[in-house]
Amino acid sequence: MDTRLEATLRALKAIGFDVIFLESSQVYRQPRQEQHRQTENLEKPQTDSKKKLLEELYRRIETEGKCPKFEGSSGYVFGEGNPDSPVVFVGEAPGEEEDKLKRPFVGKAGQYLNRKLQEVGLKREDVYITNVVKSRPPNNRKPTKEEIASCVGYLKKEIEIINPKLIVCLGSTALEGIMGKSYPITKYRGQVFQYPFNPKIKVLLTYHPAYILRNPHAEKEFVEDLKKIKELLG
Repeated sequence: MDTRLEATLRALKAIGFDVIFLESSQVYRQPRQEQHRQTENLEKPQTDSKKKLLEELYRRIETEGKCPKFEGSSGYVFGEGNPDSPVVFVGEAPGEEEDKLKRPFVGKAGQYLNRKLQEVGLKREDVYITNVVKSRPPNNRKPTKEEIASCVGYLKKEIEIINPKLIVCLGSTALEGIMGKSYPITKYRGQVFQYPFNPKIKVLLTYHPAYILRNPHAEKEFVEDLKKIKELLG
């Protein structure tokens, strides 16, 4: 409220005026729908900008061909999800179903991950998910250090564009791509690191969901790690 108006109202009240009637009011209150549309318009450009930058990055990967496009694969499988998400999940490489559908984490391991995310109050569509290596290695083998190194620059750019608060590494290969060195997962699972290229971003290591499908005894630890996500996001 204007200070002069406030002072006038206080003075009027002091001499006995409790209610003041105005003949007309020029105050315009914006309809809620219009306010909502304007808020959406303020948020949308940032989202659209990130999407465009990610699309440009993926075109670069296609054009430059530095990240290996393995023989027998259908080509590259890029990240998907909400580019404004505060959390990014990073896996190793696409599998058979991912290669067929050209989408990350849509096979059995991805479906399992979706269910566990729901259990801890997260939705697949609200997060961003990608892989270190962008095409399916032969027989789903683990990517070599050289293959990881040839793709990791693009992964860094993805992270830079999305600028999340937290990176969840699904497996030790993902952590190697993010941190630049390997860590034994049995020793460091559940631990939180600092992203070396942006100290404001935290990095959480957990098991790859495919590992849990092969080793159901580790599910409890996996879910415990996923529960940490909301805590780490604050």
